[in-house]
Amino acid sequence: MRIAIIDDEIEYQQKIGQICKEFGIQNQCSVDTVSFDSGEAFLNTFTKNSFAIIFMDIYMGGMDRITIASQIRQRDDRCLLIFLTISPEFMAEAFSFHAFEYITKPFTTERVTSVLKDALKFLPASPQYLEIVSKRKTIPVLLDDIVSAVTDAHYLEITLTSNATIRCRMTMPDFLRLVEHVPRFISVNKGITLNADHILDFKDSCCILDNGERFPVRVRDRLRIERAVRDYHFAKLRNRQRRGVYPPPDTK
Repeated sequence: MRIAIIDDEIEYQQKIGQICKEFGIQNQCSVDTVSFDSGEAFLNTFTKNSFAIIFMDIYMGGMDRITIASQIRQRDDRCLLIFLTISPEFMAEAFSFHAFEYITKPFTTERVTSVLKDALKFLPASPQYLEIVSKRKTIPVLLDDIVSAVTDAHYLEITLTSNATIRCRMTMPDFLRLVEHVPRFISVNKGITLNADHILDFKDSCCILDNGERFPVRVRDRLRIERAVRDYHFAKLRNRQRRGVYPPPDTK
């Protein structure tokens, strides 16, 4: 999620930038902010699809605010335009440019965060990721790419769809806390968590993955685990149907 901040006051540039970055961390989405101190500086680099969200102060000096907003809309009619203002008197005119929202200065962290949450609902889903520290390097790992996470002594071995394995010093409880709101990750045994998107079948007290790997399942919890996997896939199918996205027909 790339965000532009157009404001001639450095204090507000920095405050919004920090709030946006913290919002990205909390919501596990990549956020990149770029600040501009004038509308002219922004328009010199702005092209269609270059920013998902634009925060713009409407009381800056220089180019007329109407001209700036008009040119933004001429170049990109999909980006979310959020006006920053010390007075709501311009709002009726501002919304003629299909502004998404406006924020009155001075603003609170809660107000900006609330607007970002609303904006996120209107934007294409951003890939969720974890930042994993391995071999003294911080590696962003997409949740979609994680197949399994398995405890090995004081380490966690995370296998990816590319068949690569990332070894990091992390406990399984720490990993589960990071993905607690992501239903695809299901604990099937002590120290073993699997991505339900890659589970093909259960057989002989084992869980079989699409890469051929087999993992033992807790015997006493087998029925609950199998049900959790079925429920996940059913919910996923229902969501696809609601969005009008259907799986390809079976050609076998």
